[in-house]
Amino acid sequence: MINPILFQLTMFTYLLSSIFYFLYIGIKKEGLGKVGASIALLGVVINTAAMVIRYVESHQLGIGYVPLSNMYESMVFFAWGIVGLYLIFERFYHTRGLGAFIMPLGFLCMGVAVLSLSPDIRPLMPALQSDWLFYHVVTSFLGYSAFAISFGVSLVYLYVIKKKNQAQESLLPNQKTLEDLNYKAIVVGFLLFTLGVLTGAVWANYAWGTYWSWDPKETWSLITWIVYAILLHARYTGRLMGRRMAHISIVGFVAVVFTYWGVNYLLSGLHSYAS
Repeated sequence: MINPILFQLTMFTYLLSSIFYFLYIGIKKEGLGKVGASIALLGVVINTAAMVIRYVESHQLGIGYVPLSNMYESMVFFAWGIVGLYLIFERFYHTRGLGAFIMPLGFLCMGVAVLSLSPDIRPLMPALQSDWLFYHVVTSFLGYSAFAISFGVSLVYLYVIKKKNQAQESLLPNQKTLEDLNYKAIVVGFLLFTLGVLTGAVWANYAWGTYWSWDPKETWSLITWIVYAILLHARYTGRLMGRRMAHISIVGFVAVVFTYWGVNYLLSGLHSYAS
């Protein structure tokens, strides 16, 4: 199979992009930032090609499924979503300095997949043999990706608040831009994640005959959804701004990570790998 090799290449590409973004922040030369962004875009292209080839190879093996069904495949898609969405935000907000904080997240996801998870293509269990798998996973993980960007932006915001004078001299966005970007990322993530929860309910009814069963994954998905719903409501009513918004955004992403990883390996349920 060639797709694992391409995913390894994607991992190194995301790492190289992260390095150039860090150099851009440290040396403050525009060309380094442009190289970092170009390498990140190349990584997304390779990542996309690897997922398409994995889809083709699954059909060649007689299995034939969209490669989003296991932890390995979801992690490489998560990395693709983080980097792809970040490049879109960078294009519209001209916030290239954030790449030094967002690209390592994409590299981390790809690194975990390549270095610690099995790339084998295996037949799907009956519950996963549904078109709703595609809709559910794509919307959920694009939502996760937007929340990951919000997490990175929140960390930068707290740094800018703490090191105000130094931050003003750096290539990082100002507080207002960071707060606006954080809010936009959360809105995008919340809408996509809501679609993920809804399509997951339809898929659950198809697979297990019930829309909601209070499975640990479903429960933690609801907890995550409530955290971001409260955040957006408080932000809309003007009760949550600045530093507090950044803190809650970080808490929300911790809930995302536990929903994704913690539930799968620590809690037993329909969605998990725990016994």
